[in-house]
Amino acid sequence: YLEELANGVWAVVSTPIESEDWTTGCNGGLIAGRERVVAVESFLRPAGADWLAQQSLALTGRRPTDVVLTHFHGDHANGLEGYADKTSPTLWVTKTTANLIRDEDAQSEEPPTSQREEMLDGATLIDSSRPFELDLGGRTITLHPRRGHTPSDVTVELQEPSIVFAGDLVWNGLFPNYRDTEASAFSKSIRALRRPQATTYVSGHGTLASGADVDKLLDMVENVGEAAKRAHKKGMPYIEAAAEFELPPAVSDWMLFNPKYFEVAFKSWYEELG
Repeated sequence: YLEELANGVWAVVSTPIESEDWTTGCNGGLIAGRERVVAVESFLRPAGADWLAQQSLALTGRRPTDVVLTHFHGDHANGLEGYADKTSPTLWVTKTTANLIRDEDAQSEEPPTSQREEMLDGATLIDSSRPFELDLGGRTITLHPRRGHTPSDVTVELQEPSIVFAGDLVWNGLFPNYRDTEASAFSKSIRALRRPQATTYVSGHGTLASGADVDKLLDMVENVGEAAKRAHKKGMPYIEAAAEFELPPAVSDWMLFNPKYFEVAFKSWYEELG
């Protein structure tokens, strides 16, 4: 569903566990200015991107002019061609993300559509070394390259009102998937997202988050790291270490998409520790 965060700013909140509807599969959103409308994420399926394009048309009178992908994982990037119409929107990705999407597409049982390939080939690449300000007409957003959840993440940020579309650098109510995570960089990037003013964080999965929610996430992620380092030092196999891990009390009710997510997290840390 869509939740309005401010005038011209909406969050997509996906609830696949409760609804068993995986059309979108992740969170995202819309940001509208006078001249451009930005869609954040293309979701798990083209039908998810098409749904958001239709919502954009109903809310702003225009389909998205631009699409930003926060990272390459399929639940955020697989629906790209759903935005294509008579003219496709401009795609914004880092070079690393574009290459990783192509790698994933090459392993897919079905070849990518021509619309998907055209959008990737014509993408505007985000400089991975510095933030970029994009003028939407009366509203400016910042595309901020980061890393941690994957080798190349991007957050989409507004200063006023203070809103951060965080991709999978923020999870709320759900334990993160560390599948491609650079473990130590993950916590650094989460910490870098914190702002002194009240801020709404559009998480990659779960409910919308406040600064206090992000603090809980950071505390949990650091708990995982400390536990992994202790177990690694003792020579304990990561699977055993993961089996002993318990969520901190503040997030003890958080769910797991997959019961092996603790193992995935500890494996990520062990790979980094050597």
